Amino acid sequence: MPVDLELETQLDTKVKPGLAFAIQKLQELSALALGLREGEAQIADQLAISDQGLQARELAVRPVVQKRLSALTAQAEQRSQPYAERAKVQRAVLQLPLLPTTTIGSFPQTSAIRQLRAKFRKGDIDLTQYHQSLQKEIQFVIQKQEALDLDVLVHGEPERTDMVEYFAEQLAGFVTTQYGWVQSYGSRCVRPPIVIGDVERQQPMTAGWSAFAQSLSNKPVKGMLTGPVTILQWSYPRDDVAPEVSAFQIALALRDEVADLEKAGIHIVQIDEPAFREGVPLQKAAQAHYLHWATRAFRIASAGAKPTTQIHTHMCYSDFNSIIEHIAAMDADVITIESTRAKMQLLAAFEAFSYPNEIGPGVYDIHSPSVPTADDIVKLLQAAMKYIPVERLWVNPDCGLKTRNWEECELALAAMVNAAKQLRQSIASTPVGKQAELAH
Repeated sequence: MPVDLELETQLDTKVKPGLAFAIQKLQELSALALGLREGEAQIADQLAISDQGLQARELAVRPVVQKRLSALTAQAEQRSQPYAERAKVQRAVLQLPLLPTTTIGSFPQTSAIRQLRAKFRKGDIDLTQYHQSLQKEIQFVIQKQEALDLDVLVHGEPERTDMVEYFAEQLAGFVTTQYGWVQSYGSRCVRPPIVIGDVERQQPMTAGWSAFAQSLSNKPVKGMLTGPVTILQWSYPRDDVAPEVSAFQIALALRDEVADLEKAGIHIVQIDEPAFREGVPLQKAAQAHYLHWATRAFRIASAGAKPTTQIHTHMCYSDFNSIIEHIAAMDADVITIESTRAKMQLLAAFEAFSYPNEIGPGVYDIHSPSVPTADDIVKLLQAAMKYIPVERLWVNPDCGLKTRNWEECELALAAMVNAAKQLRQSIASTPVGKQAELAH
């Protein structure tokens, strides 16, 4: 838990009574003990504050959101064409080579970016200056990727403090904190957003940044979204509704964002779900229900996309055997996974299941400062080709590059691009390679 709610001076006064951080929870325990010993009259003030919190929940109900959710049909959760058909039109639109290269989304969050963000928070620069500086960073990132000759580009996400907090700050039904830090893993800390009511998107959240990035290059630039399951899993949920209710509401907001990205000329949209597997309950009896609604949430977010729009998703390192049928049911056109540490053996689950869509198995470990060679990556891709047909393989790092420095990124990505080019050349002259090119 975060430590002290009293530090949160910017929280809405209507919302605050409904929250309790660690110190407040201890105070509540003490008040309960006092009330049990000496009667409710002794804790009347604390009970009144608690009642205010319950009333605040009623204010967080949005009938428009609830009506839209209840009107969802099964057809709305399905792409308009099956993968085999839409893959053909996507390849015609995107014109990508065999073994297309890309990254997962983020590029280094340098000290300069963090200082820029701090200046904006303090009021040292205004919104226009802040956005102009972010545009310069995006332009720098696009130029770097073009120089490396990556096939599908990203804008690098310099505007995002965190992949969940960024969206929570823009969605009605969430609040974020100033000092609500908790340990995530290792020395990494995050400020989990708090779901306080029905979730609704009030305006585009990412389309402007993606459209700006796309205007800088003739190569396709991916739109980058965090998926509904991950946003919910890495936030504090409501306790007055089932978790799937919030997940579906978030999914509807993302569905609208996908439509705006398409209007902005974006042909590839990545909806990241790194928390999909970690959200599976430990109790077996609860697993089927979770996997059903988690899969539905992703489809609600993505299924409104046109057949020409290629939907990607990213999942972190995991044992996929037990959930492979649900990953397939998500029906993403391309899934990228962490697989370097397992030396591509995780792909055995996808082969055994005959996973039909495209896969980008990570070809180098971004959690390590070690820079791979092109030969290292060629060997990993050759191992991947034993499990997945080459015409359905993508080439990408294991995860985002937010925590790495630019020198490491450039060296590693150059090796990755070179490895893909070497493999394209080596298989182009073979019968299998020619068949793969035709299939691609």
